[in-house]
Amino acid sequence: MSHPLGRGDHVVVTGAAGFIGSAVTRALVRRGVEVVALTEPGAATTNLDGLDVERREVDVTDERQLNGVFDQARYCFHLAAKFGFWAKDPSSFYAVNVYGTRHVVRAAAQAGVERIVYTSTVATLGLWTTEAGRPATEDDVADLSHLYGNYKQTKYVAEHEVLRLAAQGAPVVLVLPTMPHGPFDHRPTPSGKVVLDYLNGRMPGYVDTAMNVAHVDDLAEGHLGALEHGRQGRSYICGGENLTMAQFLAVLADVTGLPGAQRRFPSALPMVAGLVSQFVEGRVLRREPHVPLEAAQMATTTMTFDDSRARDELGYTSRPAAEALYDSARWFVERGYVSPPRAALVRWNPPGE
Repeated sequence: MSHPLGRGDHVVVTGAAGFIGSAVTRALVRRGVEVVALTEPGAATTNLDGLDVERREVDVTDERQLNGVFDQARYCFHLAAKFGFWAKDPSSFYAVNVYGTRHVVRAAAQAGVERIVYTSTVATLGLWTTEAGRPATEDDVADLSHLYGNYKQTKYVAEHEVLRLAAQGAPVVLVLPTMPHGPFDHRPTPSGKVVLDYLNGRMPGYVDTAMNVAHVDDLAEGHLGALEHGRQGRSYICGGENLTMAQFLAVLADVTGLPGAQRRFPSALPMVAGLVSQFVEGRVLRREPHVPLEAAQMATTTMTFDDSRARDELGYTSRPAAEALYDSARWFVERGYVSPPRAALVRWNPPGE
């Protein structure tokens, strides 16, 4: 059963000011729907500037604040999440990612929302086969010992809660995005930080790994495709192009004209740095580590994915990784994230020209 988006439909988007959330919001506005953009109290909302949406501050960890939010809504996109590699209070990840998700899905379902799209993550999938060269799919079961850190662990539990609610009748479809790149990455996200470190010359070398690179606007369209064509309780990876780290840096060098990192480091190096930083800064000094252990573990893990299910069932498409990285790099440079001496060295080479 399809669920077409129509002009004037009321759609609630949680996490609407985030990187992927704002891309979904922009895509919905382009489709002519009425968007209620929910944001965390006190959170930066720069990504919503200029968009004709209704803004509401709602703390999803407080179920009472969701009363009445979905009364006029036909659809809901739940993207609000706590993402990070460290927190003084790890329980905050559970409060937002698990309980907040349960509150939103339950409130939307009870209000009669026709379709709820929940944004999970490919971090909940198993990576058993990626080292052998086969990208992971939605059917690859996670190894719990590979769920590094509070973010991955709580998103895994949250996905279980969503599927349990779906089994009880909640009209939920799950989207699992890969590494997003593109404009409006204000924070920046960990994937954007890799681009930014490259642009600022803070990447003397790299570890031999691989990842899936997607344009954030393609991921947004994948969310809309899941709403309109996805099956209840079914998960869909939305991604882009699988690249080794060497290929990733080569693409950045090509589109920016900056020299690429040539030195390859052994995978043990970031792991040692992560362990030391986690112990000294995280446990002893009680501050965010400069090299979070989870980030080091991710940097040494091959994370390639096969999104054929979304392409076959949702009509999902994605542009080349070079376009995503070009748009990301250009946005960072033009908004002052890159030091003037490094920005002066950039020689733009748009993909396809």
